[in-house]
Amino acid sequence: MDMEKDKINMTPNLVTPNKPLLFDETVCNGCNMCVKICMMDVLYPNSERGKPPVVLYPDECWYCGCCVMECPIWEKEDVKPIILKHPMMQRVRWKRKATGEYFRVGMKNPPPPNNRPPVGGWKPRT
Repeated sequence: MDMEKDKINMTPNLVTPNKPLLFDETVCNGCNMCVKICMMDVLYPNSERGKPPVVLYPDECWYCGCCVMECPIWEKEDVKPIILKHPMMQRVRWKRKATGEYFRVGMKNPPPPNNRPPVGGWKPRT
């Protein structure tokens, strides 16, 4: 029997149109550290060496970000081999009016908290 005919590959279970993780194939070296750290076993190692893992169960992703934080390339360089894409309803952003900077929940260097009193003061409404 020919070995190529018996070769089995994993393919994503596309239950939803959601893609929780995007891999940049030009940057990812296929170390599979993200596969090892994933608590929900969403990722599976690619059958080809040096290729990014397969997002096998995208609907099971908890969006915890441990796969992104475990990536050795993401830590050392400015390039992003893994991008975590939260669903549209979970994307929370705010903009600082003075500078025009955008911020989001879970970013690496968030701005300091706003400790100024509210416009109406701290007194409770009666």
